[in-house]
Amino acid sequence: MKWQGRRGSRNIEDRRGRSGGMSRGKAVGGVGGLGLIAIVVIGGLLGVDVSPLLNGVGVGSGGVSTSGAAPITAADKRAGDFVSVTLADTEEIWSEIFTTQVGVPYEPAVLVLFKGVTQSPCGGASGASGPFYCPADQKAYLDTAFFVTMERQMGAGGDFAAAYVVAHEIAHHVQNELGILGQANQLRAQVSEAQSNAISVRIELQADCYSGIWARYAQERFGSLERGDIAEAMNAAKQIGDDTLQRNAGRVPSPHTFTHGTSAQRQRWFETGFEAATLAACDTFGAERL
Repeated sequence: MKWQGRRGSRNIEDRRGRSGGMSRGKAVGGVGGLGLIAIVVIGGLLGVDVSPLLNGVGVGSGGVSTSGAAPITAADKRAGDFVSVTLADTEEIWSEIFTTQVGVPYEPAVLVLFKGVTQSPCGGASGASGPFYCPADQKAYLDTAFFVTMERQMGAGGDFAAAYVVAHEIAHHVQNELGILGQANQLRAQVSEAQSNAISVRIELQADCYSGIWARYAQERFGSLERGDIAEAMNAAKQIGDDTLQRNAGRVPSPHTFTHGTSAQRQRWFETGFEAATLAACDTFGAERL
C-alpha cells in the first residue's frame, strides 16, 4: 500500500505514553501461554474486553488497576503515522461520498491511539479488547499492537490489512452518521440474544461493505493500492470470520453466537463494496442472503 507522503489527519487523539487509566473487574487468575493467545485473539476480534483475564490487569472486585506509561518506540511512531494517513484518506473519501450519494456533509470521527489500557464512555479499552468504535463519543479506539496480533497470531499481516481494520472502525462511524447504528442498536436491546446477534452480524457486514467502498475510492483517488493489497484485505476478512475464529479456538462453530459473520460473508461483502462503490449496494439489513 502506498501511503507515505500524504497528509495525516488532525483528528487523532494520541494517548500513547500516558498512564493507561483505570480498569474495574472481578478477581480472576492470570492466563498465560497458548491460553493467553487464544483469549486475546478471540476476545479482541469479537469485541469482548478480556483485560480482567490478563496477568497484571486483573483486579479485585471493585478495585482499580492502572497501567504505567509505556515508551513510544520507532515502530509505534511509524504505526501512528500510518494510521493518521489512513484516517485522513477516509475523511476525504467519505466527505466525497456523503456529498455525492447522501447530500449532507460528513462529520469525521476522532481516532484514539493508545498503548496498553485506556478509557472510553463505552467501557475500558485495552490491547486485548481489540479496536472498536464508541458511538457515545463518536471515537474509534485502537492500540496499534493489534496489527502485530493480526500478523503473528492470525496470519493476517500487511499494511493494507491494517488499513482495512481502520477503515472498518470508521465505517461504524459512517453508520452512526447515517443513523443506521443507533436504530440497529435500539432494536438489539428489544429482542432476544440470538436475534441481537443476528442484527450485530448485519451491522458488521455492512461495515465490511463500506470498507470495500473505501478501498475502491482509495485506489481511484490516491492510487494507493499495490499488487496483493486486496488479497491482504480478503485474507484479513477471512481470518476474523466468526466460524474461523471459533474453529481456531478448538470449538465447533455455533451460528447463533456469531456477531460479525462468517469468513465467506465478510469477504463477500467487502468485495461487494469494492465492486459497486455505492452505499445502496451495502444494504445488509434488506438483503435476503448474507
